[in-house]
Amino acid sequence: MEFTRSEGRIYACDPDGKLLAEVLFPVTDGVASIDRTFVDETLRGQNIAAQLLEAAVEQIRQNGRKAKPVCSYAVKWFSKHPEASDLL
Repeated sequence: MEFTRSEGRIYACDPDGKLLAEVLFPVTDGVASIDRTFVDETLRGQNIAAQLLEAAVEQIRQNGRKAKPVCSYAVKWFSKHPEASDLL
């Protein structure tokens, strides 16, 4: 799946513009709060949420910021990926 990236948001839409997946991570004082991870029910079970988090972590790291997992999926993802603990 191809994602569109912008400041604090990575997402994908279908050709009609319907939101299919997104992760939101607004930045305040150099910390990106990962507060929403969404995947449309038709795409669940395809590892898309993990791909979103990996893309968000990459962007957060490239911008020299820290991450604060807030939504339940982000909290779980970080607990399973100690290689990203440097961002916490």
